[in-house]
Order: sequence, then structure tokens, then C-alpha cells
Amino acid sequence: MTTARHEDTLPDLARRYDLGYEEIVAANPGMDPWLPGEGAQVVLPTQFVLPDAPREGLVLNLAAMRLFYYPSPGPDESPRVITHPIGIGREGWQTPQGVSRITEKIVQPTWTVPESVRREHLENGDPLPPVVPPGADNPLGEFAMRLSLPSYLIHGTNQPYGVGLRVSHGCVRLYPEDIARLFPEVPEDTRVTIINQPYLAGWQNGQLYLEAHSPLAEDVKRWGNSLEPMEQVLAKAAGPGTVNWDKARKVAQQARGIPIPVSPDSPDLAEVLTTAPQVPSHPPWALVEADSID
Repeated sequence: MTTARHEDTLPDLARRYDLGYEEIVAANPGMDPWLPGEGAQVVLPTQFVLPDAPREGLVLNLAAMRLFYYPSPGPDESPRVITHPIGIGREGWQTPQGVSRITEKIVQPTWTVPESVRREHLENGDPLPPVVPPGADNPLGEFAMRLSLPSYLIHGTNQPYGVGLRVSHGCVRLYPEDIARLFPEVPEDTRVTIINQPYLAGWQNGQLYLEAHSPLAEDVKRWGNSLEPMEQVLAKAAGPGTVNWDKARKVAQQARGIPIPVSPDSPDLAEVLTTAPQVPSHPPWALVEADSID
């Protein structure tokens, strides 16, 4: 939690605490993103349930719009995870799911504009050149990592407001400071697993937690109002009698992206937030190490 100053916006606070736009807006329903107001109590969702995927290399969860990197631990190191928000492909230009590899790492990348993208921009009265050189006008930013999936990159951006939104033509973008930190840590041939999990379940201190995100638009069309995908996730994680299903369905419907305990007699969200640490709205550090729930 943080207390907003009069000049703060939710996107400002999101970037300071390494959150994406949709993450912080979902965590604070009803709050004006551009004018929270002096003294507003803003929830910063910096605790995450780890995705249900191999903890190897890079794991990108499209529904959460978040990347998780599992570096290979050294002989005397404990396993750790690094996480950052991402921007992903919009509807009609979806970021593809599947397993791939990092095939190339590029400093100061040149953007060769796909013909389909040039055609779209031309139709919108915003023509693009065939090639955009490195520099302030390059949407790939300062660093890019090419995937074995043809034409897809994980890269920085010159438009950081798009992190945490579906705004790209399928590539994955990070805040400039995040890609600068991640780029030297990720070796070529790193495994990249791209998944779509709006519902995540994990255990901590004997409590079962559910983290729920709004499903992607194409999933809403397919699932409608069904909560069966959430119920399947919890059924896989839980034992008999370990879920308050009424509470779980409410958490899924609210989709605030905050891990909330759903075991019987567990605290509700209001109780969870009363124990959340208070942090400054203008922190002296650039990034915050996020907690994770197994």
C-alpha cells in the first residue's frame, strides 16, 4: 500500500513499483487512474502466485501480462525468480503461446517493419519507413531478444505507457529499465514458455491462495461467464475440503490480480490489506523485489 500525493497517477506509481497499467488499475477498482487524489490509499499488487509452468528460463503469462525469469542457480545459490510487467499483442495480433528459445540478443536493434504493420499504419494515415534505425524513434528500445518463433521479440520500448497493456503487434515489451536489467542476465538459447493463465493457485503458510486476472477478450468470447477454468485450477491445487468455493468465485469475478486466501475460515481481502506494508509513493530505489507464492 502507498499513500498518493496530489501529483501522482496510477501509471506513475505502477512504473515506480515495476507494475503494469492493468495490474494497478485492477487492484484499485473505482479509482481514477489519472487523479487518485492527495491521500488516496493505493494498493500495489507486488505479490504473485507463480505460474503453473516449468520453472526454467523465461515464463510469460499473457493473462497476467507478466514475465518470470528463473536463473539457473550456482552451486551455492538458492533458486530465485525475477519478475517484470510486460505489454503484449492486442486482439487480432495475439502474442503466440508455446515454447521457444532466445536465438539472438541485440543491442541498439534496427526495426525492419513487417509489411502487414506498414500496411495498417498506411491505412491509418501514419506511414512507416521500411526500416527504423536505432534511436529515440525506434519502438524496440535499446535492447531486444529474438525468439525462435519467427518475427517475435522480447524488447524494450520508447513508449513505456504501453507496458501492462495489449498494444503491440505480438511482440513483448518491457519498461526500458527492466529490459536493461534482464538483458545481460538471460543467455542465448534460454527456454521461453508463453502461457495464458488468468487463474493461479498456490500455497503459503498452510493457506491456499487464488490470484485472478480478467481473461483475455478472446477467452471471454469462448468462456462467457463460466468460472470452470478457475474451478479446474483450484481443484488441481487443493485437497478435499480445502476451498471456500463461494469466496473463490467472488475472487475470480472481481479479478483484482491480488493473491487472496480461499481456504475455509481464511481472511478476506480487507483483512489482507490491513496487514500490507506501507511504502512511500516516491521510493528512493528504482525497482522493488516482488514476493512470490508457490
